[in-house]
Amino acid sequence: MSIPKPTIRSQLQTLSIALLCGLVLFAVDAPLPFLFGSLGGCLIGAFIGMDLYGFPLLSKISRAILGVAIGTSLSWSLVTEIPNYSQTLILIPIYVIVIGALGIFYFHKLMKYDRATAFYSAMPGGLQDMLVFGIEAGANPRSLSLIHATRVVTLVVAAPLILVYGFDQTLNRPLGLPAISLPISELLIMLFVGIAGWQVCERIGMFGATVLGPLLFSAPLALTGILEHRPPEEAILISQFFIGLGIGVYYRGITANEFRKDILAGLGFVFILTVVALLTIWIATRISDLPAAEIFLAFWPAGQAELAVLSLAAGANLGVIVLHHILRIVIVIIGAPILGNKKRDGEKT
Repeated sequence: MSIPKPTIRSQLQTLSIALLCGLVLFAVDAPLPFLFGSLGGCLIGAFIGMDLYGFPLLSKISRAILGVAIGTSLSWSLVTEIPNYSQTLILIPIYVIVIGALGIFYFHKLMKYDRATAFYSAMPGGLQDMLVFGIEAGANPRSLSLIHATRVVTLVVAAPLILVYGFDQTLNRPLGLPAISLPISELLIMLFVGIAGWQVCERIGMFGATVLGPLLFSAPLALTGILEHRPPEEAILISQFFIGLGIGVYYRGITANEFRKDILAGLGFVFILTVVALLTIWIATRISDLPAAEIFLAFWPAGQAELAVLSLAAGANLGVIVLHHILRIVIVIIGAPILGNKKRDGEKT
């Protein structure tokens, strides 16, 4: 899928409508205003025919900031308590298999997508990773991007509503300390590990390098007491804005036919995901002592970066939540290409 190069004008238009929506939500004291504002602005822009383009480099930097925020949230107490989370962690492989099986049946048998598109549309993994694998497998990249963007956008928007009204949570916790109150030395170290972790892990081909690289590089420094704070609040606010914008621009140039087919198919899959997720969350609350809101965040099948921001706002244990999502992503990233190749080989014989 060839994407025309963005113009400065189109990028500024996209930035303007996303920022305007973010400021409106901020003014009415909405939760995570810049995340949902940039998403909402892009959706409005897409449906009025705007030429939407994001800022890929800034989106990657934003994910790296969240990676450092996750890494610096880890502690020895969390590491030593990992065996205590075995009851919920063991549900993750079953959860992924059920979602994948139902999703493939839904997209291929009911919605009549080709096998490759159906397979990679059904995988509850990262949007970018599923696009790369799907394109290599011969899937329709435009359908994949719209379906996964619809999944992420819908589930991310639904998550705070469920937390507030279903779990009686408030989403007004500070995302971090102001930059002016953090030691300069820590800010410089966080900058270094963020860039180094991202670049090193991207060069060796690690999945989710922009988040997991900075996480892996910052975690040891947090565990040894070298880093005692998360990235500053201003950095996390900016990162949520560009993460939302990076998802929203996938709706660029959407047509009425794509809306009828891909968006509606994506919404149907979201319904399936929601039923499976809520059932799994109910089971997990019966077998685990973790707070119900944290179990919800750990199993909600939205984007890892977006849920990390939401977890910070809810004051949840970010390390526990991310541990579950990393396991989900690992299973999908490793398993999807293997199963996808087997299906293709079976079709050829």
